[in-house]
Amino acid sequence: MTQQTLPLFEIFIRSKRGLDHRHVGSLHAEDCEQALEYARDVYLRRSEGVSIWVVRSSDITASQESDVASFYDPMDDKPYRHATHYKLPKEVDNM
Repeated sequence: MTQQTLPLFEIFIRSKRGLDHRHVGSLHAEDCEQALEYARDVYLRRSEGVSIWVVRSSDITASQESDVASFYDPMDDKPYRHATHYKLPKEVDNM
């Protein structure tokens, strides 16, 4: 198999316990196990992390930046959510 025919995997590393996994790159591999081995060799050479996630790129469904408006309700029709409509006590008026 050539590199173009091997599946592409996205690699996520968690650097310390309690932190989020962070995308660090992509690589080609035959399966998840091989991708995990490659990721360990490429991205954790100096013990930079405590956990690795490998995800087949074809399994990721992503939105486009142009779609972001459809994900959120417009805030203009909910003025009660804006803090400008609340009167603060004098003790906390410097916020």
